[in-house]
Amino acid sequence: MTEHTNKPKLPSHIIWQVMGEDEKARWIRVGAGWTNKVGKGLSLKFDAYPVAGRTVVRAYEPDATTGTASDGGQS
Repeated sequence: MTEHTNKPKLPSHIIWQVMGEDEKARWIRVGAGWTNKVGKGLSLKFDAYPVAGRTVVRAYEPDATTGTASDGGQS
């Protein structure tokens, strides 16, 4: 018998609002994305809706030391 848990599935992508350009860019996490069942798209959940700057969706890569999302690759 297979056990089902209610543990939430970790996101496959993180949604960032990027304000500015190059080294002066500021990355603000605004949501997350999960690969859909077919694998040809993403389901997105926004915690905030960016109204300025640009929106970037990047693969989720946990920080090796903290286990949380990195800064979005701004360095």
